[in-house]
Amino acid sequence: MTSVAVVTIVSGRAEHLAAQRRGLARSTRRADLHVVVSMGDPTVVDATAVVPRVGDALPLARARNEGARLALEAGADLLIFLDVDCIPSRGMIDRYVRRARDGAVLCGPVTYLPEVSGGYPDDLDGWTNPHAARPNPAPGHVEIGTNWDLFWSLSFAVTSATWHTLGGFCEDYTGYGGEDTDVGRVAERSGLDLLWVGGAHAHHQWHPVSSPPIEHLDDIVTNAAIFHDRWGHWPMIGWLNAFRERGDIDWTPEGSSIARRPVGH
Repeated sequence: MTSVAVVTIVSGRAEHLAAQRRGLARSTRRADLHVVVSMGDPTVVDATAVVPRVGDALPLARARNEGARLALEAGADLLIFLDVDCIPSRGMIDRYVRRARDGAVLCGPVTYLPEVSGGYPDDLDGWTNPHAARPNPAPGHVEIGTNWDLFWSLSFAVTSATWHTLGGFCEDYTGYGGEDTDVGRVAERSGLDLLWVGGAHAHHQWHPVSSPPIEHLDDIVTNAAIFHDRWGHWPMIGWLNAFRERGDIDWTPEGSSIARRPVGH
């Protein structure tokens, strides 16, 4: 029988983590292990492990790798990575388990929930409205993806063998942006299949964001440069274009360098 571990990384977001845990408890197929890796936050309740922060940047890649390591040491056959602000649908784990196989990266549809007062209901089926930019196969169906740019790390699953093929997240990246796009490139280069799993829904809890994510500008500039050095092209083009239009960075899509402009330029 498949042993399933859900891996979640967290800093702050106590309410989001509590809601995710309640969602996992309601799953039709329960996870055998929930690995919670705190990124330098000692207040995280019942964290499995704590990974220290590097300056102000969150060690997202390193924390996910540590979570996977602990899950595999505990005997997990299937790793499900679920961001802390995501609540699994009742059938998400079961859908991933049924479609899991070596040589494939599985992604499920994600709904971005609206802001509400008083918390979300236990039953989120009526709120399901998956992000329109990504596939949403019917429950029980799988769509083979061809565009690895659509891969996202907030909800995906791999077998232990596939995780070893990927080699984990590149820990050159720290902070926000680029590390999941890098994994997609590694998966594509390794000849893995991208499978969009119908019915494996997750519900992303509302929290304030900015567009473009100016609070992550330094991380994005640094990680974009790392990605370009590794792959020869730029990630996060939409954000980089928006930052350039705002006058925040010196960069062109055809160029080979990127730099943040001084504040008050």
